[in-house]
Amino acid sequence: MKNVFEKIVCTGLLTGLLFCGFSVVSAQEPAATAPDNTKVNDRDRNANQPTADQQKNNRPDRDITKQIREAVEKDKSLSTYAHNVKIITQNGVVTIKGPVRSEEEKRAIEVKAVEIAGDGNVNNQLDVKPSKQ
Repeated sequence: MKNVFEKIVCTGLLTGLLFCGFSVVSAQEPAATAPDNTKVNDRDRNANQPTADQQKNNRPDRDITKQIREAVEKDKSLSTYAHNVKIITQNGVVTIKGPVRSEEEKRAIEVKAVEIAGDGNVNNQLDVKPSKQ
């Protein structure tokens, strides 16, 4: 009986040491640096730049935003970045902003917005951020 108890205690101690050793090794790995989007945040704090919280709640503006969002999401050739751009409509004028992966994506989203909001009613503030390869 004593022999079984010693084996259980030893197994528990070894397991504990393995977990502690793993924790020490994991804790020593360098932390990933947070992305620096300070410039974007500064731009969004500018009172002259529309942000998502300034989206108008009237029916026509909501409908324009919804239609553009659906058109962008329906286009499966666009990247995840492009699918997640900000679309802000204020009194019929649409601002599109955020990162996309290419000039082609930037233009494709602008074309969709113009088709829905009308020529001269789209402010394209999309930024091209190619993926790192």
